[in-house]
Amino acid sequence: MFLIVGLGNPGTEYARTRHNLGFMLIDKLARDADAMVKRSECRSLVGNATIECERVTLVKPQTYMNLSGEAVSCLNAKYEIDPEALIVISDDLALPFGAIRLRERGSDGGHNGLKSIIDALGTNEFMRLRIGIQPEHPITDAKRFVLSEFSRDEKLALDEILERSAQAVRSVIQDGMAKAMSLYN
Repeated sequence: MFLIVGLGNPGTEYARTRHNLGFMLIDKLARDADAMVKRSECRSLVGNATIECERVTLVKPQTYMNLSGEAVSCLNAKYEIDPEALIVISDDLALPFGAIRLRERGSDGGHNGLKSIIDALGTNEFMRLRIGIQPEHPITDAKRFVLSEFSRDEKLALDEILERSAQAVRSVIQDGMAKAMSLYN
């Protein structure tokens, strides 16, 4: 079983912001699998699905980004998930808009949600999919930028980016991380 966690912030005011790409991808994976992510568990919205013939639990922590580790740690203990079966999806300000990067492990890269998970689990040995949100222009306030909605042009590309990201997650589940990395990075 895989635990697939999309990072974001709860509430309608954040629903279509750059920082909620993780939630958006969880919603897409759920729709594609004809599943619902609505059960309340460990301060998260959770749903079970089958993706590529594997049982998965889809998760949207409701703790706000900086405390995501509390929810993930609780679910990780409850489901007794090995780190190799945890996939965390996040936005990434250091990657060009729309680029995706799969990694088997790594640092938080300055992302507070990943930092919280690493701190709570005591390890950085879990898979992650990062989706780029870096603009083509310099920004002066990163917090304001990630919490703002996508531009009109970005919104036009969003469905394609989410589809490619969903394919990457399916590839990790079906083919393993090494092959998925060779296909999608």
